[in-house]
Amino acid sequence: MRDNYTNGQDSIVTRLFSSFTDLETAIESAKDTLKKRGTIPEEVLKRLESYDTIITKQRRLATDLCEKMHKEEWDEVNRIVGLINGLSSMIRDDARAILSALSLNSDEADSDADKHFC
Repeated sequence: MRDNYTNGQDSIVTRLFSSFTDLETAIESAKDTLKKRGTIPEEVLKRLESYDTIITKQRRLATDLCEKMHKEEWDEVNRIVGLINGLSSMIRDDARAILSALSLNSDEADSDADKHFC
């Protein structure tokens, strides 16, 4: 029974690390797309760069998580999972705010352009 449990843990941890890689890929894609757009404020690009630091921290936490799971320190496992989830939520919420602000600025730019052509 223990082997099935351990295999389940390994699968979860493998998916967790895979999700970090997927997130890094998405962030790099977003950076490239925004840089091609050309008119992105420097502060937005800095915020996107900060996500790399957050993912690095998540990877360290996930490594600690593996250790705590192996030692069956479940209170620590729960705490670390909460931290990892909190950091992911922070990235998600900030990314949404950036997209929303850029979308609003884009709409304003479009309406200004319309005004100039009328």
